[in-house]
Amino acid sequence: MSLPALLRLLGLLAVGILLLAHTSEALPQPKAAWVRGARSRLAKNSKWHSKRWTNGSACVETSPPDFSAPKENVWSGLTNWEAASVTQWLFGQADLNLTKSEDAGEWDNSLLLVELMLPNKTDVLSYVDGAAAAPARYAHVVLDLRATENPTYTDIIVGPLPVVNGTTCWEPLEYPYTRKTQGSIRNLDADSDSLYTEYIFKVTATIADITMDLWGGTALGMDNDTLDVWGLDPVWQYDNKLTRWDTFWNYPTDVFDSETLLPLGLYFKSDVTGRDPSKWKLEGWLYNDIFYKTTAEFRKAYWGGNFTKLGANVDGDWARTDQNGPTLPMDTATPPRAVAPSGARYSVDHARKYVEWMDFSFYMGFTRDAGLALYDIRYKGQRIIYELSLQEALAHYAGNDPVQSGTSYLDTYYGFGPYAFELVPGYDCPAYATFVNTSFFVSETTHTHLNSVCLFEFDADYPIQAHTSASYTAKTKNIYFTVRSVATVGNYDYMFSYEFYLDGSIKVQVRASGYIQSAYYANNKDYGYQIHDFLSGSMHDHVLNFKADLDILGTDNTMELTTNVPVTESYVWSDHPRNTMKLKRSFIESEDKGKILYTGNGRTQYRVVNTAQPNKFGEYRGYRILPSDGTIHLTVENSSNLVNAANWAKYDLMVTKQKDTEPRSAHPYNGQDVANPVVDFDKFFDGESLTQEDLVVWFNLGMHHVPHTGDLPNTVFTTAHSGVEFMPINYFDGDVSRQTVNMVRIDYKDGNVSHVKTFGQNEATCSVDLSKEDFDMYSYKGDVVIRKFPYDPADPYYETDAIV
Repeated sequence: MSLPALLRLLGLLAVGILLLAHTSEALPQPKAAWVRGARSRLAKNSKWHSKRWTNGSACVETSPPDFSAPKENVWSGLTNWEAASVTQWLFGQADLNLTKSEDAGEWDNSLLLVELMLPNKTDVLSYVDGAAAAPARYAHVVLDLRATENPTYTDIIVGPLPVVNGTTCWEPLEYPYTRKTQGSIRNLDADSDSLYTEYIFKVTATIADITMDLWGGTALGMDNDTLDVWGLDPVWQYDNKLTRWDTFWNYPTDVFDSETLLPLGLYFKSDVTGRDPSKWKLEGWLYNDIFYKTTAEFRKAYWGGNFTKLGANVDGDWARTDQNGPTLPMDTATPPRAVAPSGARYSVDHARKYVEWMDFSFYMGFTRDAGLALYDIRYKGQRIIYELSLQEALAHYAGNDPVQSGTSYLDTYYGFGPYAFELVPGYDCPAYATFVNTSFFVSETTHTHLNSVCLFEFDADYPIQAHTSASYTAKTKNIYFTVRSVATVGNYDYMFSYEFYLDGSIKVQVRASGYIQSAYYANNKDYGYQIHDFLSGSMHDHVLNFKADLDILGTDNTMELTTNVPVTESYVWSDHPRNTMKLKRSFIESEDKGKILYTGNGRTQYRVVNTAQPNKFGEYRGYRILPSDGTIHLTVENSSNLVNAANWAKYDLMVTKQKDTEPRSAHPYNGQDVANPVVDFDKFFDGESLTQEDLVVWFNLGMHHVPHTGDLPNTVFTTAHSGVEFMPINYFDGDVSRQTVNMVRIDYKDGNVSHVKTFGQNEATCSVDLSKEDFDMYSYKGDVVIRKFPYDPADPYYETDAIV
């Protein structure tokens, strides 16, 4: 056997063993000869884990110590065995008439998604807080039912698990949705293959001579095509028909994903109502802001001799992310490096996806739709947040052309889980971070992203406390802990960071990078800057909605507003009225007042408090919700694209009473029927009391993005970011960060230090070989996929999906 074949065989055997268990099971440790060291190992002694430093010797590897969570992780997902058994059972249900995904055509029913049905909060609390048994497990399944003139995506629930014939059953999943239609919503993408083969490429063929004349290429569905065609999302859904607008794009000339920077400015409109491609019809062409109702009219104008031809956006170094331009002064020298002198100062139960750092603890979950989520976040043993999770991410565009004007991506349709790719140590996260795999099940396969979540401590570039006087200076290190994942949904890379601080604060940060979706420059100056030869930066809003189910000293909570207001006040001690300010305190007493736009000048504090448990001074203990990095809501009012599909995007902060029937503010298929979506968030607000109730806070992060030349080739994380912080207010008796020993006090007088006070932190005295800290870039793998029907865990393969 050749060496490459032997290495591949060893690798497949190792990954097969590794993936016998899913995200909620302990992962066996393969002895892999095909990676540098034991980089793929999850639980301990991995090259991707922290180092321990020892006095007077070289630093040695270590990882978070062996550790067990106090409870099973009821949010972590189905096991491999559960997913496989549910899949096999469903294929045995004759009434579903399922076809294997790899064999399914446009008129077949198939199995799209199998995942854990997240248990209801009311069922979970008695388990995590007491001695009750864990909630029964069920599977949430999405069926792609296309063997009908009216295809649907249909949600069903299967259980209880494990699968036992006679006791396990399925039923439509309806209770978590505002739309009550047996868990079904129409599928507007059922004929996506025919769309191109039976329609779009036939349309583009009618003007192949024009595209050759304009750009030297064609889009005919051939291997030698140099042009691509795609358009708005979602399709227009009004006047009892479905309308598409599509446009031409130049293909990149190499490996880089620069296509969204290469629009060509020619658009065509189509009526694609119904499932018969022979009845779809072209409704016109648009070029240089001139609309032609027929192909004949467009062709006559083009070849008529007076047609104005505009330039093409062509790939080049300007669109590539490789190093470009003169090397910066001294840039070839090694940059600063972060190390963990004492190794991991946190504990991780990999099997149960449970983490403890200092006085914080939490469980991790992961789904196809929204990716990473955190549950049962506690500080000093007291739950602060039951659930902290992404709900939906909207990118709403605008432009003079119909494609940009009509585009409003709802990204959970594509899913954040499928695109949470393997992270790169030293770039996405510090090299000493702990890395964790994530998995999701689609189309009878489990996809596992190796090392796609990282956990690490970091020393901020500023102290958490500082004070200097004439006789002493006191400083405290600002050490914080981060859980991070990065998802590349289409052209954009979203970095999600959940940060925990020594003062009890929790911060959520989102950053965006990647390629912008650009517009053709012609007639677009009211919608963006011209940023290249024939390119406009297409203005758009990123609005990302999150759920924070806060439990402050229990589940009975109230939202209190404390606002700085200007006043003119008379005092007994003043001869004249004085212009000053006061605190105005109020409560959000019902859901009628639960939709909030942040006030100007940041004058209002939004606090979730427990009025039944004041502190010893009579002040309400609580957590403040503090926007920290440019939070936004959607600029567009009454969006023509979205109608009711993203009503959560209209506000900054929203408060509702927690209900098991309202677990999510959005649904991945809301864009399939924007007027009557599966989840209409506005329907959550039905006037219920919010006084000492179990509250859920829904908040938006995002950016108003008007791309400029600095967004080429990619948007940078430094400017495209947004965050919110949950910070204790009157919750503790003082600053709890005083408990850390990572501080110093230096007493001095007349230029001489009289005493240096440290508080017990260890000094790092060992040596470190930085060459061994570097990640072997050739060991990067991508996604591991295991087929579930038929189920063969010994036959995994690598396949990393991409949208573009």
